Amino acid sequence: MSPRDLKIPGQRHPEKAHRPDNAQPKKPAWIRVRAPGGHGYQDTHRVIREHGLATVCEEAGCPNVGECWAHGHATMMIMGEICTRGCTFCNVATGKPQALDMFEPGRVADAVAKLGLKHVVITSVDRDDLEDGGAEHFAQTIRAVRHRAPDTTIEVLTPDFLKCDPSALETVVAAKPDVFNHNLETVPGLYPEVRPGARYFHSLRLLQRVKEIDPAMFTKSGIMVGLGEERQAVHQVMDDLRAADVDFLTIGQYLQPTPKHHAVARFVTPEEFAAYEKAAYGKGFLMVSATPLTRSSYHAGEDFARLKAARQARLSFTSGT
Repeated sequence: MSPRDLKIPGQRHPEKAHRPDNAQPKKPAWIRVRAPGGHGYQDTHRVIREHGLATVCEEAGCPNVGECWAHGHATMMIMGEICTRGCTFCNVATGKPQALDMFEPGRVADAVAKLGLKHVVITSVDRDDLEDGGAEHFAQTIRAVRHRAPDTTIEVLTPDFLKCDPSALETVVAAKPDVFNHNLETVPGLYPEVRPGARYFHSLRLLQRVKEIDPAMFTKSGIMVGLGEERQAVHQVMDDLRAADVDFLTIGQYLQPTPKHHAVARFVTPEEFAAYEKAAYGKGFLMVSATPLTRSSYHAGEDFARLKAARQARLSFTSGT
């Protein structure tokens, strides 16, 4: 039995926020994926279960889980499976989290080594109940992976640390992840509906501060489309992220997890995604991934290699070598 299977006496059962039903439109052909399965998928599933870990792949209902797990790629979700926020797009349970598991960083590191990951993405639920928002736990996990799997590159996808001292962010950056990712998720005008517990300009400033603390660190952010945003607002988000010196932008289609979640306003076509990608490159991003099935950690390892190459090419161009 894994730690995830243990029942804690008196533990509050996680629940989704109570919301009215929103009809779920039929998905177009370009958004459909195969059901997960196969030996590679089962092997990844087994390693995750043996180490008592949670993944955002499962908790958030990612459509790419079958493809990613078939190749041994899983996005580790630390600090439990219960979030202190209630974002209307997210399928992660909301409620009162348990205390942090001090052994989790080591189990994550062991799983990364066993899976043989060349690149790992580590994310978490929001932990507004913790004084540092879980920053030290992130740092301990990064250090554990560095020790156990020194050749693995590390990408973190962090909360916004909205209610924390600025030193919380400094703690994560000081642990030296290769990529610091924090998603804006949507355009600022939709924050009250989609991310009611977050603040757009705080998240933007968080990304900007990472570069101020460590100018060499790659920064990354992503948004979903199809929530009801206007095209011009998406372009404004691109401009805001470039002003914060963010290197890598991801844009993907929002998929409604259940009828209780924010409704899908429309399915953005592949041609529109291609136009967003072209515009983003024109604004100066080193890397852009914009497709209906793009997610923050989808093909993250391959994209990291391309990101490094793009920076080197730009440096060579600007230096004239």
